[in-house]
Amino acid sequence: MKAKKEAGMKLIITIDGPAGSGKSTVSRILAKRFGYLYLDTGAMYRAVALQAAREGRSLADRRALRRLCMGLDLQFRSENGENRLFLSGEDISEAIRSPEMDRLSSTLSAYKEVRKIMTKIQRRLGSEGGVVAEGRDMGTIVFPEAEFKFFLTADLEVRAQRRYLERTIRGESVCLENVKKDLIERDQQDTNRVLSPLRPAEDAVTIDSTYLNADEVVDIMLKMIREG
Repeated sequence: MKAKKEAGMKLIITIDGPAGSGKSTVSRILAKRFGYLYLDTGAMYRAVALQAAREGRSLADRRALRRLCMGLDLQFRSENGENRLFLSGEDISEAIRSPEMDRLSSTLSAYKEVRKIMTKIQRRLGSEGGVVAEGRDMGTIVFPEAEFKFFLTADLEVRAQRRYLERTIRGESVCLENVKKDLIERDQQDTNRVLSPLRPAEDAVTIDSTYLNADEVVDIMLKMIREG
């Protein structure tokens, strides 16, 4: 990783990794510590899925999906200390957190027509720096010149427990074994897809969060960033 040495310049920090690795929580905390924008790119793909579902779009019509992406008005805002995603002024932060949106966004994110437009939007949002970008291809594709890149991982059993707890807190009725199966399927999709597969950037620092909580992971990242 290569840090900016110029005083006052804002960094681009990327955090990639598989589902359930804790990257969302860590990214939120790190962004808050720096006063940076938290760029939740997974939420952006969920927003595409939500709008496609609302419009009754066929996932087979990739040209229509491309036009849909080009017309999206997405904004991240911090409200009461929380990162919220707005679509054309509507807060969709809760609407996109459903199993259906999870499945649809996983499919859509593999389409080059969709990824190309979303990558442009993500680069625009992070163009001035001062951003913690979280996803699965932030350090490899979207921000290859980022000053600091991290790849967060954890054992499958731990990731399944985390995702199970997260969904239970949201009020969903879920089975731990099914959550684990979903993660295995998602891992296979993300790592084997031809376009932007899930993998660490060559200059990324990999952190195993299996036995670490979010604050401990953030402390490791902060130390590395401050030491440059």
